Amino acid sequence: MKAKSIKGKSTEEIKQALQESQADGFSPTLALLFLSVVQDRNAICRMLDESGIAVFGVTTNGEFIDEQTGKGSVVLLLLDISREYFKLYYEHFPPGRYRETSGAIAKKAKEDFEEVAFLLAISNPASDGEQVLYGIQEVAGEAVTAFGAGAGDDYAFTKTFVFTNGWESEHGMLVLAIDESKVQVKGIATCGWKAVGTEKTVTRSVGNHVITIDDEPALDITTKFGGLENITPDNKDAWIEVAANFPLQLQREKGDPVMRPGLVVDWSDRSFFCSGTVPQGSKVRFSVPPDWDVMNKVVESVQKLKEEQMPEADAVVVFSCAGRILCLGPLMPEEIAGINKVWNMPMAGMFSNAELGRATGGNLEMHNLTTCCIALKEIK
Repeated sequence: MKAKSIKGKSTEEIKQALQESQADGFSPTLALLFLSVVQDRNAICRMLDESGIAVFGVTTNGEFIDEQTGKGSVVLLLLDISREYFKLYYEHFPPGRYRETSGAIAKKAKEDFEEVAFLLAISNPASDGEQVLYGIQEVAGEAVTAFGAGAGDDYAFTKTFVFTNGWESEHGMLVLAIDESKVQVKGIATCGWKAVGTEKTVTRSVGNHVITIDDEPALDITTKFGGLENITPDNKDAWIEVAANFPLQLQREKGDPVMRPGLVVDWSDRSFFCSGTVPQGSKVRFSVPPDWDVMNKVVESVQKLKEEQMPEADAVVVFSCAGRILCLGPLMPEEIAGINKVWNMPMAGMFSNAELGRATGGNLEMHNLTTCCIALKEIK
């Protein structure tokens, strides 16, 4: 399988880049398309459709094919994979029926491919990515390979989209099912954040709503740990800073901890809502602001994936949390460059609202402040 990655800042630039990519006879059948909501996704999708290219499309909070990150732009990972080796599925989410919807898609995919891996994307910031993963796992088994992302909209957190040839949804899911007997798919979800201090207990929570930790209001214990002041309803930017730099790490009996930053504050009782479920009684630790070591640990984890599971790759896909670029700032291009050098093959990626996948030694989870790296290799 041959792959090429291209980028541009307009439909015309993408059209030109696509033509240049095909000048040597390269004939892609599939495009992983990551773009800003300000771009004309319908025009780009039509252009690809006219070229006979199937589209796995997601709106983003930023895009990249190398260490140079973009915003308001378009990137594509083009693959000349056999059409018999993949299939796209998509559905709008009926109210609250995330698990049932993903389970129905997984059932169709299992009927088409005995061995199947999933790349998926979900739209709407309120969509429950964990339930989506559980629905896939119930059908395809606990060991299923599944990685994906929550679509973005340049940090507006209002309207996000997943789309393919002739279809789009601002509250739905798009799935790329890949025949694992023909194409090897390996990935990892890794964050690199350092946990500090002693374990603390979530003494009261409902779903993703964390009310008290060690019997203190969740907001109070967080700001006390960080030595922070002026965290008030009028200072919204300050809370974003807290969420990005002092997130909770949910401890797991199996596998690595999972990041659970507080994203929305309920000022009436000084509680907050996290990106995913935080069960009452669970153990958490706080994380310290990121530094070079965070970036290095992510690159080391990807290198370990190569050494232990995927010595060679034809193409690489990266879903990185939008919060990472807020936290890492100028370090972010270094992290992306480090990942790119592991296989040194065509790569495309996006900054997402959430990351879906399996942490090292763990279960399928919805993550935040995390990087999902997925490598593809045709089996010959």
